[in-house]
Amino acid sequence: MSATASRSAPEERLVNLVVALMATEQGLTKDTILSSVTGYREQLEAGASKDALEKMFERDKENLRGLGVPIETIGNRADPDDLREARYRVPTAEYALPDDIVFSPVEVALLNIAGGVWGSESLSADARSGLRKIRALGIAVDEPIIGYAPRIRVRDASFPTLQRAIEQNRVVTFTYLRPGEAQPRERRIRPLALVEYEARWHVYGFDLNMDADRTFLLSRIVGDVTVRREKFAPELLEGAGERAVAGLRAVAARQRALLEVHPGTEASLRLARRAQEAPQDVPQGIVVPYVDLHVFADELASYGPEVRVVEPADLRAEVIGRLEATVVLHGGAA
Repeated sequence: MSATASRSAPEERLVNLVVALMATEQGLTKDTILSSVTGYREQLEAGASKDALEKMFERDKENLRGLGVPIETIGNRADPDDLREARYRVPTAEYALPDDIVFSPVEVALLNIAGGVWGSESLSADARSGLRKIRALGIAVDEPIIGYAPRIRVRDASFPTLQRAIEQNRVVTFTYLRPGEAQPRERRIRPLALVEYEARWHVYGFDLNMDADRTFLLSRIVGDVTVRREKFAPELLEGAGERAVAGLRAVAARQRALLEVHPGTEASLRLARRAQEAPQDVPQGIVVPYVDLHVFADELASYGPEVRVVEPADLRAEVIGRLEATVVLHGGAA
């Protein structure tokens, strides 16, 4: 695979796809998309099979629809069920905001903050290139078109590589450092899904060394992820995300913390959304389920005096240890 293809992140491919599908009223065929849109084109030129790219396109379509992007399929008028020459588009009338929407000054301020993750350019170079290619095909482009120059980056550097490995159904290896261990261990897995849980990304897959399903925090992956030549059946991806989330929820159901939180603080705002109803014998405090002891201790320690751990004892000890280390780091006595 070429260096250009390897740098094309999944989220950038999705943005390029939206831009292309918004650029024409009559829609684009699947072949046109795979050969013209940045993110697919490089992989096609690098030798990726058409079947693999078509499956990638189908997943991208469903992901975008799940995000609220109205992708429309235009079939053969004579035979609407024949989708071999179907065209796809994003109807701009459905994607645009209604004329009667008015934002308050506070809402505008929040939108400006959110907009800070995007570039200042109206149209990215990749999007311009895509429009030029569409024009060259004789397809009319409806202007003006809103373009985006995305600067969004997932915090975990391993995310794009794992996403591509999932799309290509390839085994990966990486070194993983568990809490309390001095040295990381190498893992060899079939990556099946990337899921976000408790605001952190996890990769779910089948650990070939342990011969069992495992879920790994991306933040604990040390160094680069290596994509191997070894492949696995794409059918294994079906329902993997749901299984991963169900497993994380099952762990959280077994691990619950009783916390005392100062009202009106950031800790109260964030933790209350995840809290469960406290037992009747608990006079005060909130009960919050958690997946990972050490990750949750990091979060609770970051709130400082806004939260106090009542139980369990091991979680309280981990939080106290972090707070004492912070005091020592800043020149105080623990």
